[in-house]
Amino acid sequence: MYFLLGHLSFIDISYSSTVAPKMLADFFHERKAISFLGCAAQFFFFVGLGLTECLLLTAMAYDRYAAISAPLLYTAIMSQRLCTGLVVAAYAGGFLSSLIQASSVFRLHFCGPNVINHFFCDLPPVLALSCSDTFLSLVLNFLVVVIAGGTSFLILLISYGYIVAAVLKIRSVEGRRKAFS
Repeated sequence: MYFLLGHLSFIDISYSSTVAPKMLADFFHERKAISFLGCAAQFFFFVGLGLTECLLLTAMAYDRYAAISAPLLYTAIMSQRLCTGLVVAAYAGGFLSSLIQASSVFRLHFCGPNVINHFFCDLPPVLALSCSDTFLSLVLNFLVVVIAGGTSFLILLISYGYIVAAVLKIRSVEGRRKAFS
């Protein structure tokens, strides 16, 4: 559990660090814009770390399920190898999804000055700069978010559903109270 929490805190710090430096720099500059390459990098890391966090929270939900449903087997189930595998899978899934999304957006044809008048690189301002059709990029981004986020959310709900069911099977009121706390 602490291994997963350590990676969650690293992701949270990194996630906020993708936007905060540019925002702080813009406090001291009159021209508050982000370059096209800066936007691409910020978009890639922001989306990648956000999806990685979702996937890591899903892994943590499974960790809690293993701890509640089989406390005596917890260390055998949640081995260091499995925890490392879950963390690697979360990072790989998050950044692979981010790579798909970023490449679908930044492969479009852009015309004019590729400067976005924001400190944060979001999808609508980038797509507004595009001279080409953005429909396929929007559909692909939507599908990636629905598949990655929806699957993660569904696994999280199932895991917590099993946790609630396991706790409700505990016969003593004191045991249930202790498990829910």
